[in-house]
Amino acid sequence: MGDDWMRDDRDDIVLISDPRVAAVPVAESGEPLADARGRLRVDGRMADPAGAYAHLRAGLLDRLERAERLLPDGFHLLIVEGYRPVATQQEIFDEYTATLRATFPEMSPEELHAAASRYVSPVQVAPHTAGAAVDLTLCAPDGTEYDMGTEINATPEQSGGACYTAAPAISDDARHHRKILAAALESVGLVNYPTEWWHWSYGDRYWALATGAPAALYGPIRAPF
Repeated sequence: MGDDWMRDDRDDIVLISDPRVAAVPVAESGEPLADARGRLRVDGRMADPAGAYAHLRAGLLDRLERAERLLPDGFHLLIVEGYRPVATQQEIFDEYTATLRATFPEMSPEELHAAASRYVSPVQVAPHTAGAAVDLTLCAPDGTEYDMGTEINATPEQSGGACYTAAPAISDDARHHRKILAAALESVGLVNYPTEWWHWSYGDRYWALATGAPAALYGPIRAPF
């Protein structure tokens, strides 16, 4: 992987709220959700009582297992969150938008929507609601998490922009670890949302736009959780 991957071209980032993302058609594959527990390391910090967080589309989970085998010795994937019900996604988006509105009262509704989308996907295109996205990090065999520059789910405001995947103001170790994660996940076809180093997806609308696929494979799914 070349150094171009680490360029900090924030002005060139396509946000998930971009109309081009919503315009991507969905050719729903009908692929079921599968439980990652027992197949990969799964962390409980975002756990819900029904266990929805540990589920992903079967094809995405298969790819993550392949990515796990590509990691250097001493590194493992640690899944933090996968599938997210539509109602939960809407609640998270609304709460973050309200926080931004209170912090930046001068923002227009359009500006607030775009700003919120740096961190939380609008529910209409949210890859988590399709079981197509995973929030994850790297850990050692004993479960100790590697330095990735920020905590998972750190907002741009909290992290001073260090949550951006290609952020320059992170340690050399964190940058190295992000490159290890990216090398494995890109090798099996996943794409990153550039404002969140931990967010990767396959088969959703954002993935389709990023890869030039004619349609998304997975749309929002209402699972029995």
